[in-house]
Amino acid sequence: MVRDQLLGGGLHDDAVRAAFERVPRECFVPAGSIERAYADSALSIGCGQTISQPFMVAVMTQALGVPAWRAAHQGASPRALDVGTGSGYQAAILAELGASVISIERDESLSGSAAARLAELGYGSRITCVIGDGSEGYEPGAPYDAIVVGAAAPIVPSPLVRQLADGGRLVIPVGPRERQELRLITRSGDTDEERRMEACVFVPLVGRHGFPA
Repeated sequence: MVRDQLLGGGLHDDAVRAAFERVPRECFVPAGSIERAYADSALSIGCGQTISQPFMVAVMTQALGVPAWRAAHQGASPRALDVGTGSGYQAAILAELGASVISIERDESLSGSAAARLAELGYGSRITCVIGDGSEGYEPGAPYDAIVVGAAAPIVPSPLVRQLADGGRLVIPVGPRERQELRLITRSGDTDEERRMEACVFVPLVGRHGFPA
């Protein structure tokens, strides 16, 4: 997967590559999908949610710049918010990069199963799973140095931007339900710079600042 899908698709950050090699993706998919765990596609995990395509997870993770942030802060652990816990795969990748992660999920059953899975794999001390409306972020843990959203919003949710630390980055798919594009928002002092990335298709982010249920 790393060689054929990620490196071939433009993944150039060695630390991100190593994180993907360490996280066993087969542990994050339903039993009936294990044979397709490393396929170049999103997979259903139930409750209308998916585990995202590996390449898309890599693109979003690389854009967050966690290894560069750590290098600039003497190896400190950045605070990261993972919006849409789902299976917990994205949170595990961030934890492998050295981030302290809060992962928020609106579906209680998904959150509970992800928390149990992450604890079993040894991520319990690095990832905190909470239940709530991810489109509103998670104010108790703010500000965040990295925020990644694994579902599409019609516009960039303003609470997520407000919860960025100075120098923090937010990666989110934005657009109508049928098709979106990734956006990278970087906070610098009191200003926010937005960069448009590639086209994508994600499940909708349901919530006050997302799509209606």
